[in-house]
Amino acid sequence: MDETRLVERARAGDFDAFEELVTRTEGRIYSLLLRMTGNPEDARELLQETYLSAYKKLGSFRGNAAFSTWLYRIATNHALMRLRRKQPETVSWEELPLPSHEEIRQRGVSDWAVDPKEALLRREIRELLVRAIQDLPPLYRAVVLLRDVEGLSTADTAKILGTTEGAVKTRLHRARIHLREKLSPYFADGEERGGRAVIP
Repeated sequence: MDETRLVERARAGDFDAFEELVTRTEGRIYSLLLRMTGNPEDARELLQETYLSAYKKLGSFRGNAAFSTWLYRIATNHALMRLRRKQPETVSWEELPLPSHEEIRQRGVSDWAVDPKEALLRREIRELLVRAIQDLPPLYRAVVLLRDVEGLSTADTAKILGTTEGAVKTRLHRARIHLREKLSPYFADGEERGGRAVIP
């Protein structure tokens, strides 16, 4: 049964249909929450909160986006709320100057480009990338995970985060620069070590 039909049945009160939707999506949602929080226990709790919220709000789902995109929004909101309670941001990255590509070059940051989703599958760089993403402020972490790891569009990411596509692009650019600088020492001699670059 396709997702649209399952959603229709779940909205009509068919709990089995909702459970099937959970089964089809929980792996991706848990993966996002784990990378957002860096804590399996938090991720499991937030996964439960996400589906509880989704079940309660199912009547408000209008099908303007995919059901999984709607779930990403609920999950991301829960994760951001928890992270704000645990790690209040003292400085907004929007207030920081954005280094130019020339400044990055002068700092000795290598030019490299790889698919982050592929990078996460490669054992030798997975931990480096995960730690670098964890260093990002929560909103920037969410943008990288949704756009570069989950592969969602700029438009869907903006809807999930309740912001504009322009803001998503700016945050993604800043986050990629941060990741470049964090990971550049590893990739400076990437060819000799068989490595490839991680974030374009």
